[in-house]
Amino acid sequence: MVVTKESIIGDVLDFDAGTAEFFFEIGMHCLGCPSSRGESIGEACEVHGTDADELVDKLNAYLSK
Repeated sequence: MVVTKESIIGDVLDFDAGTAEFFFEIGMHCLGCPSSRGESIGEACEVHGTDADELVDKLNAYLSK
């Protein structure tokens, strides 16, 4: 899986639950909420005031291992 800012959070979590730690690190503790699972990474980062590109890079690095 290759993650982009358009990737849906729930899809990323379903692919590899270990990615949750990266969302938690930037303050996204609402991963169990149905609405957050349907958001794109870009949308969620905008709401949380975090850098989507940085999160995408971390997620892709983790998933490539």
